[in-house]
Amino acid sequence: MFGLGPTELMIGLVIVLLLFGAKRIPEIAGSFGKGIKEFKKNMNEVQAEIAKPAERESLPPAQERTAQREESEAKEPKRLL
Repeated sequence: MFGLGPTELMIGLVIVLLLFGAKRIPEIAGSFGKGIKEFKKNMNEVQAEIAKPAERESLPPAQERTAQREESEAKEPKRLL
């Protein structure tokens, strides 16, 4: 594990214990675990959002489109004078 033997790991744990104290270590570990959980949750949400197909606007049915076109053509044309 990262080229560390059991002696180096014990020295590291003793240093962490001296720096933070015995009461703070469980709090720090809990915060670290919550952070990892939140990160994984957000990663899953982003992946689901990317995989979701893009929503397209629905086009009106063909009859409605032709009726709209006829209405626009029936209007009086603009005069240039």
